[in-house]
Amino acid sequence: MSELITADLVDLGLSADTKDEAARSLAERMAAAGRVTDLDGFLADVAAREAQMPTGLEGGIGIPHCRSAHVTAPTLAFGRAERGIDFGAADGPADLVFLIAAPAGGDTDHLAVLSALARRLMDESFTRALRESTDPAEAAALIAGEPPAPAETGQATAAGGTGPAAGVTGTAGSATAAQAQGGRPEEAGGAAPDAPAEELPLNPAPAEAAAGISGEGASGAPFRIVAVTSCPTGIAHTYMAAEALEQAAREAGAELVAETQGSGGFTRLDPEVIAAADAVILAHDVEVREKERFAGKPTVDTGVKAAINRPAALIAEVRAKAERGETTAAARPGTDPSESPAGNQEEGFGSRLRRYLMSGVSYMVPFVAAGGLLIALSFALGGYEITEAKPVAEHFAWTEVASWAALFNQVGGAAFAFLIPVLAGYIAYGMADRPGLVPGFVGGSVAVTIEAGFLGGLVAGLIAGAVVRAIQRVKVPTTLRGIMPVLVIPLVGSVVVGFLMYVVVGEPVAAIQRGLTSWLSGLSGSNALILGAVLGLMMCFDLGGPLNKVAYTFAVGGLADPTSGSLKVMAAVMAAGMVPPLAMALATAVRARLFTAAERENGKAAWVLGASFITEGAIPFAAADPLRVIPSAMAGGAVTGALSMAFGSTLRAPHGGVFVVPLISGPLLYLVAIAAGTAVTAGLVVLLKEIRNRAAEAGPRPEAAGDTTASEREPAGATAG
Repeated sequence: MSELITADLVDLGLSADTKDEAARSLAERMAAAGRVTDLDGFLADVAAREAQMPTGLEGGIGIPHCRSAHVTAPTLAFGRAERGIDFGAADGPADLVFLIAAPAGGDTDHLAVLSALARRLMDESFTRALRESTDPAEAAALIAGEPPAPAETGQATAAGGTGPAAGVTGTAGSATAAQAQGGRPEEAGGAAPDAPAEELPLNPAPAEAAAGISGEGASGAPFRIVAVTSCPTGIAHTYMAAEALEQAAREAGAELVAETQGSGGFTRLDPEVIAAADAVILAHDVEVREKERFAGKPTVDTGVKAAINRPAALIAEVRAKAERGETTAAARPGTDPSESPAGNQEEGFGSRLRRYLMSGVSYMVPFVAAGGLLIALSFALGGYEITEAKPVAEHFAWTEVASWAALFNQVGGAAFAFLIPVLAGYIAYGMADRPGLVPGFVGGSVAVTIEAGFLGGLVAGLIAGAVVRAIQRVKVPTTLRGIMPVLVIPLVGSVVVGFLMYVVVGEPVAAIQRGLTSWLSGLSGSNALILGAVLGLMMCFDLGGPLNKVAYTFAVGGLADPTSGSLKVMAAVMAAGMVPPLAMALATAVRARLFTAAERENGKAAWVLGASFITEGAIPFAAADPLRVIPSAMAGGAVTGALSMAFGSTLRAPHGGVFVVPLISGPLLYLVAIAAGTAVTAGLVVLLKEIRNRAAEAGPRPEAAGDTTASEREPAGATAG
């Protein structure tokens, strides 16, 4: 930490009236020390970060911070203002101002130390000592966690209860023993104030976290909470929110383990810790990574500042939700909320590969939906010949329908042009996080250039992720770490991926893609029926889960270079995907007494969801009774897929449900295929539920998975059906 702050970077008489003046005064000290290369550019980055969210904290603290390309090394400057400066805190102006500057790429080790400082700011004895300090060197040593001179030790301790362990240590990711055990020296459970800081980590590792919520207590297991904190830059508020929540939980007699999703990456909570938790607090100003891990638990979702300013209220709120039984939606069937991305060493290769591919597919689907619906609308307005229209930039007439059709077609085509690069980029992202994005997008673009198509995008994404992960394992000097994510990895990764795609694997993959396209174009007879049935089974197996998305992505990939066969595949996939929710809606209408009141309400919504090609509309039914609903849905989906292929229905739009039926060749037969599959699924569900009920009436009710409880079932005949 000593290299981050020196006496020259401390101003105990900061003379500034505004936060901009304060930032400039401290930044000038950084520039004079050679830590900032462009003062105005750096201040612009500070101002941009401040515009995202005020950086004032309760207790008279201002902590402006940013990552900037104009910073040569991680740096911290401290100023004690003579007059209070407004940083937007609810309780008034700040007199302690910390300006934190990190290189654009971040530096994991040093950011961990900065996170430790952020946590220390929640310690009143630490801030009190800073307010009473009279020597810049002493203040710098206090912040750095360096032992003061012997004569000063007692004075510093008397003033603020601080000592060598009270500051932030120079070991990345570690803090004081007192802090780790309770946050304040006097709460450290008898630990010596000068205990080595390295003895206890700032944030427990997953195994330690699991031990930390073991449930020991005089009156049984305490209330267990897991939390995630994150702010836009992931330097300060992320860690301060975690510290505030941990302290509030201790005071409330609860146990809380926090996952800080900061700039230097994050260590995922152990799945066992999440499973054992009674509730979840998400305090964030950016999207929580892998939020699905916390599905099905009582959850408070709020901003990071709320966790800093009123942590006790959040603890009470989530506790009340747990007592009332308020939970978030459960994870979808076929998914595991506790799955952790690339870092779970217990995960098999197949599971990891599926997760990587699904990462790319999930980001690609919005492009498919937007682009596909625009293209479908353009066909509805201008016919298929609209693809030959002049570019809208050259000709557009406000009053001509054809011009609007051309606009929709060309905008939709622009969205479709991103499909393969986005697929490849986010497969690489799933493997290697943000450093994988640039090589992944480059590889996907090359796949488009060499006409390797959908398969080329898959291969490019996997290659890019593997290349970036290999580069990340290379040991580099500390001085280069800051530029690795923003310069070295994108540069080297793009060159390697581009070379492999252009010279090595691109042409073989393109040949396979051409062969697949040719095979689809020649599909006829029994081959087409079998393919339609298989795709229907895949669409209905997990109702929007991974297998469903694989079938859907296969169909969408064929639209990039449409042929008669690929258009038949798209039609069959959409028809089969509409069957499960429509069938559940039909079943609840014709045999309402077999379903709970909640399921009957879901059935009403399922009509619209099914008609819109949202297969997930059947998930509530499958979650309640999987042994009867899922096999029935698969049977109906197979029938619909096979019939759609037999009827020769084709579809150019990748989404839309019944709203794009006019664009389908032979729309009446297509609707017959959907109706047939819907009837098969609804009939099977009703039959299987009737058999279950009769078996229950004939003897002791079997404990079959997915059965509703006796209290959930209504007496036969209670509702006409």
